[in-house]
Amino acid sequence: MGLFSSLFGKKEENTKVEENKTMSKVLFVKANDRPAEQAISSKMYETFVSAYKEANPNTEITELDLFALDLPYYGNIAISGGYKRSQGMEITAEEEKAVATVDKYLNQFLEAEKVVFAFPLWNFTVPAPLITYISYLSQAGKTFKYTANGPEGLVGDKKVVVLGARGSDYSSEQMAPMEMAVNYVTNVLGFWGIANPETVVIEGHNQYPDRSQQIVEEGLDNVKKVAAKF
Repeated sequence: MGLFSSLFGKKEENTKVEENKTMSKVLFVKANDRPAEQAISSKMYETFVSAYKEANPNTEITELDLFALDLPYYGNIAISGGYKRSQGMEITAEEEKAVATVDKYLNQFLEAEKVVFAFPLWNFTVPAPLITYISYLSQAGKTFKYTANGPEGLVGDKKVVVLGARGSDYSSEQMAPMEMAVNYVTNVLGFWGIANPETVVIEGHNQYPDRSQQIVEEGLDNVKKVAAKF
């Protein structure tokens, strides 16, 4: 290949890379209805979104505030509707509505190339709306499938960041098993095939009041760094 062809080919390749970057879809999911002035995970979310937008002005971004959405619980109506539809059975109007809601958020998640979750630890686990949302997403044949060797994740190509905040320090051997927020979310992601999500946790800011400001500031600096390279 001649010099002109090489240069032209490289330029075309760079153009395609730029186009792909422009078309990138990012989904931000927040599960905390408390204001950033009062809630560290809300502050982490706002900090990440701001830093990411600054570094990626052409990215297509969707933000979900799970508390504001007031999603219906994932229960019998949605489960029965989904099963009946998969079997070609007739479903009720109520079931159809529930299934359509699940499909809306599931498809949105599947279409996103990058996803960010931000949430606090409340009473050892995540806020209820996030559990509902994750239940919508965890669908056989979509985010995972059953095989003879056990379940297999189907969305391992997604880049995911998990932002978590907890007022106490759960890093000790005694406390670690009680942390069922970040652990819960990362376990579910792993089940879907997302084995290594990037995780940023701010913890101990309530337990160590003399170091609270330092803990939060250092954590937010880390959030900015992760957002800039995400």
